[in-house]
Amino acid sequence: MAYALRYTPLAALLLAGACTTVPIAGDPAVPVYAAAETVPVGTANEDAADDPAIWRNAADPGASLIVGTDKKGGLYVYDLGGREKHFMPAPGLNNVDLVDMGGRDGVIVIASDRADEANSHFALFRLDTASGRLLPLGRVASGPGEGYGICAWKRGDDLIAYAVPKEGTIREYRITLGAAPKAELLRSMQVETQPEGCAIDTRDGTLYIGEENVGIWRFAAGQSEGELVAAIDNRHLVADVEGLALVPDGTNGGWLYASSQGDNTYMRYALPDMRPAGRFRIAAGQFGAAEETDGIEAKPGNFGPEFPRGLFIAQDGQNGDQAQNFKLVRLDAIEDALDDTE
Repeated sequence: MAYALRYTPLAALLLAGACTTVPIAGDPAVPVYAAAETVPVGTANEDAADDPAIWRNAADPGASLIVGTDKKGGLYVYDLGGREKHFMPAPGLNNVDLVDMGGRDGVIVIASDRADEANSHFALFRLDTASGRLLPLGRVASGPGEGYGICAWKRGDDLIAYAVPKEGTIREYRITLGAAPKAELLRSMQVETQPEGCAIDTRDGTLYIGEENVGIWRFAAGQSEGELVAAIDNRHLVADVEGLALVPDGTNGGWLYASSQGDNTYMRYALPDMRPAGRFRIAAGQFGAAEETDGIEAKPGNFGPEFPRGLFIAQDGQNGDQAQNFKLVRLDAIEDALDDTE
């Protein structure tokens, strides 16, 4: 795909020195439109909604569920029409992920708990997929620092979770469920400044971390040293880089999506080489635009007639005169729009 260069290095330098209040616009972004939106979170007039997670109901795709955080209030469960199924009060939860463990454990929802700003925790819940209700399972420590980002997956029979606190030390834990859940530290990684976005490639354990003012890091499974694979360049990514979402395809292909919060857009990278593969924005339509997006999530597959080839969800940091919410977009609409520009 050919990108139109907006800035030469000299022009970018002059712009940065001339006026820090002038917003930076990256490369052109194609418009896509939300097919649905959730009801607003309960906390009004504040930065509250933050991060979504998706559970796909393989038996009845249209009955799939979304979990979203109100970091001032708790966790919401929504249906695909954006209607509230359940609310679990739990102030201080920031990011969220979920893992279908199967068997008796079922679907485990795990959120970063920042109620204690000096020490991060995992807050654990079980999602009753029939009723859409959340059952609290406990809270376990995940190291020093203010809890912020999180991602999790099932590795073999183990529940693996990554704590991404503000101060930059990322920690990998094995979570043991039970009457008193436990977290065993397996690995530590480091970025220099504040991270948040987190995505795991469940095919091989590769971890992607967004360092907000630097770019996207990749850590191979078991490794403590990472590589910067996508830098903030004011073309593809405009700081802050926020939510990350990975859509696998085949043995090592697919896409990594990133929220380019600084210019209200989203970037798509082709895996495995992180080749830039298009930018888009959620433009104003029936359900409004999305701006200042924190968390995102994407999942392929059939989600029923409204989302027949996958679902992309983005937190909307403005949402007009209402409290913040989450916008739902057909994943195939995004991919078709971007493929048309290549």
